[in-house]
Amino acid sequence: MPNQKIEMHGSFILAPVPVVIVGCAHKEMGKNLITIAWTGVDSADPETIHISIRPSRYSYKMIKESRCFTVNIPTVEILPAVDKCGIISGNKCDKFDITGLTAVQGTKVDAPMIKECPINLECELKNVIDLGLHHMFIGEVVAKHALRSCMTNGKVDAAKIALIAYIHGEYWSLGKRLERSGFSL
Repeated sequence: MPNQKIEMHGSFILAPVPVVIVGCAHKEMGKNLITIAWTGVDSADPETIHISIRPSRYSYKMIKESRCFTVNIPTVEILPAVDKCGIISGNKCDKFDITGLTAVQGTKVDAPMIKECPINLECELKNVIDLGLHHMFIGEVVAKHALRSCMTNGKVDAAKIALIAYIHGEYWSLGKRLERSGFSL
């Protein structure tokens, strides 16, 4: 029966999830980028978001010790760079060099933003929660930046940027507005 649900086993799935590139810096380790799909909004006041990283990742120590990071929202135009930042370790190379992405110093935190990403969020680390294989880094957003060309009436216009979603090991593009929240009422 095609409409019968079966219990799933194997890899975890919650879809879609946003794709972001996290920027970090450390006095001894330099700067680095890591692609993250396990991220989300936690609070509107104060504005907080989270990213989840395995302790074995190079960026983990950088963020935990520097107490800050940036969340850079990429578009499909830079998808090859997005993918490289997620599969190549920063302890072996400079990801800015190998991807061609441009580092821009944060205005409020000591972590790099990415010029090619239309939206950049600067975060101060507030808490780290050990969840098992991954640890959740909760950051307070202390500065937000967006390209003027991506804005309409003072807000980010998703129709003007080709956002990326991650669905069970694959990248998907977003961009078609269906309705405004609350339309059903």
